[in-house]
Amino acid sequence: MLHQTLHIVNGDSLTPRLKDIGITDDQLVWREMLCEGKTVYDLRSDAFKEVRIAYLKPYIDTEITYDESFLIPLLTTNFAKYSSIMLWFEYDLFCHINMIAALSYLKSLKIPGKIYLVCSGWVENDTQLKGLGELSNEQLRQHYKEKIVLTQEDIALADTLWKLYCSDNHSSFKEYITIPSSFSYMSNCLNAHLKRFPNVNSGLNVLETHILKIIDSNEIKSERQLIGYVLQYQGFYGFGDLQIQNIIHRLAPFFETKNGIIVLNRNGLLAKDQLKNFYDLLADNTFYGNCKKYDYCYHSVPQIITKHE
Repeated sequence: MLHQTLHIVNGDSLTPRLKDIGITDDQLVWREMLCEGKTVYDLRSDAFKEVRIAYLKPYIDTEITYDESFLIPLLTTNFAKYSSIMLWFEYDLFCHINMIAALSYLKSLKIPGKIYLVCSGWVENDTQLKGLGELSNEQLRQHYKEKIVLTQEDIALADTLWKLYCSDNHSSFKEYITIPSSFSYMSNCLNAHLKRFPNVNSGLNVLETHILKIIDSNEIKSERQLIGYVLQYQGFYGFGDLQIQNIIHRLAPFFETKNGIIVLNRNGLLAKDQLKNFYDLLADNTFYGNCKKYDYCYHSVPQIITKHE
């Protein structure tokens, strides 16, 4: 008879935290960042491994590293032996794309056990969204008590969204923003994802524009300080230091250092206020899933993306 529980956690740092609150069940750490780079729908396929290693090559030592840290634990786990699987993911886009991939994979296995979600975000009496690692042990324990059992409709939705993410056209995400589900932050994340495409007026996406606004309204003395500001005020993206740093480096043509302070140059001011389009300056081979970032443009009204002309 099935009675075991598996916890799929969103990072290594959560593993000891679960033990601190008395959870000693099996754990599987999800060590991927599927919100960036090419993806393939079937996580078990050679094609998935090929595109992920190609994208992560600057950040991992060898193919063996990727196998050992992600693929082998995922592909060798006998999910069918568990009566329940707990997904521990956060409110942000980074986590949600990993989560829908995990749910799509579990759906393909046709496992008999129930699947639950423990998701952090807004916390009572707090004005900031919180990641799982930012919760106290008492709050983490309470989140676990309030876990949500996912319905077949929830799992089917996640699978549909993952399939769409792995397609070359993300305009249809707009259709799923208002669909009700057990995913409290899915609408926010889908909106945030669409805003990752370049604005039709400026050629910069929402987060890139937000970084320019941070530079313009604060006395920033170093890249490290700027990264700190962006990490704190990035909303529903959930990006890490390295991701933010890479975005800042791509924005180098829009700012300079004067008297020890990072300031916007003329192009930066024009981009910030959407007075000039810098699409041609920024366009590169960035992919979200299987969709090329610069093949589409984002329209603030009515909050959609369309093919770039």
